[in-house]
Amino acid sequence: MSNFDRKQMDLLLKYDLAAFIRRVVETIAPGEVYQHNWHIEAMAWHLQLCVVGGITRLIITVPPRYLKSTCASIAFTAWILGHNPSARIICISYSADLAARHARDTRRVMESDFYRRIFPGTRLSREKNAEMEFMTTAQGYRYSTSIGGTLTGRGANYIIIDDSLKADEAMSDVHRTGVNESYRRTIYSRLDDKCKDRIIIVQQRLHEDDLVGHVLQKEKWTHLNLPAIAEIEQEIPIGRGKVHRRAIGD
Repeated sequence: MSNFDRKQMDLLLKYDLAAFIRRVVETIAPGEVYQHNWHIEAMAWHLQLCVVGGITRLIITVPPRYLKSTCASIAFTAWILGHNPSARIICISYSADLAARHARDTRRVMESDFYRRIFPGTRLSREKNAEMEFMTTAQGYRYSTSIGGTLTGRGANYIIIDDSLKADEAMSDVHRTGVNESYRRTIYSRLDDKCKDRIIIVQQRLHEDDLVGHVLQKEKWTHLNLPAIAEIEQEIPIGRGKVHRRAIGD
């Protein structure tokens, strides 16, 4: 690759989240075959709009194994800190093990050669580089925890809730209520600015009163709903005026 081509590719990775996601997959899963699809462009576009387009409340519902966590919890958080190394991000999952795995993959991306090249102003700090929390030299951070985990003293510009409920607990009133109450009493209050800062929920739908169903009853959200089989006709924005059209049954 010539120096000109390398510079062009670096600019694409820096400003196009969908392209960045593809490079992230190659970094954290080098043995896997990446299959690009319109739904990745749709998720990437909506996530980008949380940074530059004024979306402050975003829900992405998509079936399992469609790269939602790679897009939202790993690539997107690294991309945010690349553009704004002082950003404060809290990532929450149903278990500490899952949250830790996403944090390790994000750190691997941010320590990679390609990331350090396209985001030279973002570097991890030696002061705080633990499994569940790492900080940049600009005092931004990515903090990971589980539903019900410790959030005391933590504030965030971005809260990303990725799989708040295990699939085998979806039928339990106790577990669903616990997640919804954790969001209402604790998680929401961690935003530094309730009007301008962002909350992003990504998950598969598990029950009509799961966290997605709960929050949609309370306030207005931007909802990117991508069922495995389209139940209605959809025009889904995938970036810069482009849409993907789905017919019923697609």
